[in-house]
Amino acid sequence: MGETKVLPADAPEVAELEAQGWRVTAWSFGAQLDVDRIDRQRLQSLVDRTAGTGTTRALGPDDVDAVLRLDALTVHDYPGGVATQHTPLDHRTATPTTTRPAFGTVTPDGELVAMTFVDTDGPHAETDFTVVQPRLRGRGLGQAVKAASVLALADTGTTRFRTGGSAENTAIAAANAALGYVRDEEWVTLEPRPR
Repeated sequence: MGETKVLPADAPEVAELEAQGWRVTAWSFGAQLDVDRIDRQRLQSLVDRTAGTGTTRALGPDDVDAVLRLDALTVHDYPGGVATQHTPLDHRTATPTTTRPAFGTVTPDGELVAMTFVDTDGPHAETDFTVVQPRLRGRGLGQAVKAASVLALADTGTTRFRTGGSAENTAIAAANAALGYVRDEEWVTLEPRPR
């Protein structure tokens, strides 16, 4: 099998490759939220409604072991192939920093049940990944941790937020929409047909 290609869905090369026998194996998207479009009250309500599960807050060095446990539990949950794959965290990459902050929901007994990591570059931020403990999915925890990240980073000067994911992941698409992200990119992953 040849190499995999990830291209904008509307790129002329997509039709050319399909004519040569390549096939689309996955769809992914990008979305943006600018600070002037943030509905702070709405985002805060998304954070607050998870209070029955735990506390949603910034994560720090003391949370690394919990981050690694949740990452290991969810490492195979990323749909969409090469465009949205996730590299398992190690101690270094699981440690939040000023340019790679993380936010999570922690239960009263100390279990980390949702988290999001964000890469920042000056006034711009891009969500790296967001995951939720499988037994607690569908309760708004993904929305809560993403909302907490947007609120905190907007308070420290971030003006543009980017995120994305697999088009197969309806939960993250719904979370992004709830926060006010606007989808502005569509990507396809193509692979040559087996011979």
